[in-house]
Amino acid sequence: MPAESEWSLSAPEKIVFEGQVTGLDVSIVNGTVNVVGTDGGPARLELTALDGPPLKVVQQGGTLTVGYEDLSRKTLLGWFGRKNWKRSADVTLTVPATADVKVGIVGASAVVSGIAGRTKVAGVSGDTTLVGITGDVRTETVSGRVEAQRLGGDVRCNGVSGDLTLVECSGGRIKADSVSGNVVIDLSPAAPAVDLAVTTVSGEVAVRLPSSADAAVDVGTTVGPISCSFPELWVKDQFGARNITGRLGAGHGRIKVTSVSGAVALLQGPDPDDTADTDDWADDDAPAQGKVL
Repeated sequence: MPAESEWSLSAPEKIVFEGQVTGLDVSIVNGTVNVVGTDGGPARLELTALDGPPLKVVQQGGTLTVGYEDLSRKTLLGWFGRKNWKRSADVTLTVPATADVKVGIVGASAVVSGIAGRTKVAGVSGDTTLVGITGDVRTETVSGRVEAQRLGGDVRCNGVSGDLTLVECSGGRIKADSVSGNVVIDLSPAAPAVDLAVTTVSGEVAVRLPSSADAAVDVGTTVGPISCSFPELWVKDQFGARNITGRLGAGHGRIKVTSVSGAVALLQGPDPDDTADTDDWADDDAPAQGKVL
């Protein structure tokens, strides 16, 4: 049985962990959790603020667990709608970049950056920010926003009412499902063949592809407006449904977007050699070039 170390933190404190950390599992109610991947040095924890019951920290083998006695990530959804959230913590965890990271938040905000292992974030009502993660990512949210930049692995996102924004994605498969949250996805010109699937009920969807995109396209909405910046694609209104279909390049990849009542836009971004600024494209007021229904 691996050796176990345990701490009960009732005030701000710093901990430097001995031994290798290969996995992190943290659950926080209110406050903030910041996870940073690093290429060197031991894993560290810094608790800067705490209100409510003590924060329990357990190191067993290569796994580091941070949370509360009465709350684990597995029981997180059971806290939805509860009124006795009289607790808050602000904690920063520095772990090896190769570690697998699991974060659970209720009313808290989470920031995860620099992780090359697998990352999973489950949130009830807190916002999530992901930056520079090269491993696979999965998020599950009820009402919190998810904002991500420079993701390099496969991405799987499920949400109810929170918006999802992915910018400069250069990884593999991207799958996003939302009920009423808006979805904005920007694929980097450096991305390999596109494998993208998005479904929403009433949320709006905007997807920006590099001009060099190589994929078969099937985009549709039942009653929402639709627009397309790629002249080689077909835009049609048939039997009440509006669709964008066709092929970009040789059609090796796949782009599938389905919405019931939300607007859908397929936008054309720069080619790989274009050095124009791409960070503020979503705020550009210029209308999309191409066909609009």
